[in-house]
Amino acid sequence: MMSVENIIELKGIKKRFEDNFEAVKDFNLQVKKGEFVTFLGPSGCGKTTTLRMIAGFDIPTEGQILLNGKEISQLPPNKRPINTVFQRYALFPHLNIFDNIAFGLKLKTKTVTYQNAAGETLTRQEKLTREEIREKVSHALQIVDLEGFEKRSISTLSGGQQQRIAIARAIVNEPKVLLLDEPLGALDLKMRQDMQYELIRLKNELGITFIYVTHDQEEALTMSDTIAVMNQGYIQQIGTPEDIYNEPENAFVADFIGDSNIIDGIMIEDKLVSFLGIKHECVDTGFGNNKPVDVVIRPEDIDIVEGQIRKMKTKKEKQMTSESIKDYEMISFNDESHQVEKEVLKTQYYEVRPMSVEDAKLKLQDSKNMFLTFVNADTEEINVIFKLKDGVNFGLVEPE
Repeated sequence: MMSVENIIELKGIKKRFEDNFEAVKDFNLQVKKGEFVTFLGPSGCGKTTTLRMIAGFDIPTEGQILLNGKEISQLPPNKRPINTVFQRYALFPHLNIFDNIAFGLKLKTKTVTYQNAAGETLTRQEKLTREEIREKVSHALQIVDLEGFEKRSISTLSGGQQQRIAIARAIVNEPKVLLLDEPLGALDLKMRQDMQYELIRLKNELGITFIYVTHDQEEALTMSDTIAVMNQGYIQQIGTPEDIYNEPENAFVADFIGDSNIIDGIMIEDKLVSFLGIKHECVDTGFGNNKPVDVVIRPEDIDIVEGQIRKMKTKKEKQMTSESIKDYEMISFNDESHQVEKEVLKTQYYEVRPMSVEDAKLKLQDSKNMFLTFVNADTEEINVIFKLKDGVNFGLVEPE
């Protein structure tokens, strides 16, 4: 069972550069031993700067970085039990695979206990023997499934193999924390997906704490135990992938993680919200009465009601079918104002066939959760009716 003890703690971290630009602002995070934590956010949000401060390549302007409870903010990188895998791997082209992986081991020392002539027990620092280095390199290559590659040149390796060598070089020193700065960014889609599962396997096998930086939502949701969503130097939300996706804390997280319909609404009172002219019961509280909110509805939480729908199965089919659409323009009729309110509704890919306006209006009268949709807003040709799935509790967040 994994210990709940924190291995890394960041307290009030800020990073301000010479031009007075503040890249990281009041960053607070606790990382448990053996956890896979991902910093997720758009380019320029401060995630790589935060990773560099943990590694020791940058010094925080304010705040503390604790490793097993000890302050390490001013400790140089080579004194920290932390290794980094970079986006471009940073392998040495003039060294073969064995020497690339062994590079850090040749500089590493171990503490040896011995007795002097007087019988006193003393300690001294010694370098690793050639046999110890060979065994460690061989074991690292075995872990990344590249046994027998010791004498190969770096130039003969594919991108995925180079990525594995970079990981082998990082884990061979047995770090307590492994930092990965967008290491899969240069790989093709298939190789990137394979390496995602490879990293999960390594994390489970080695028990090392992983801190991973990416702007790719799929990577974060697939691999992480915990995700810290960042924007403009601030943490927007910390949680499990399920929490981040299903319970976003603000409109940025809702919009950044997956596809979302973000619709203007009014929180009438606790557990009652109005949007698109319809009052809906919900589970949310604490927004106040008659306050504006953003209503978050995921595409998979919407059902098709009418319209002769056939779900598209392949990407090729979507491209070939002129009637296949993803973003529908959605309307509902406000019973109080007698006005039509329009939104764009994101769903999954469907092929639809038009139905008559009168038939659609009759269907709409039968349910409070139904929405009429248009493909062509100019002709107002109604194609299909959607409704919220039964039992769905859509999310509510504060407006941006």
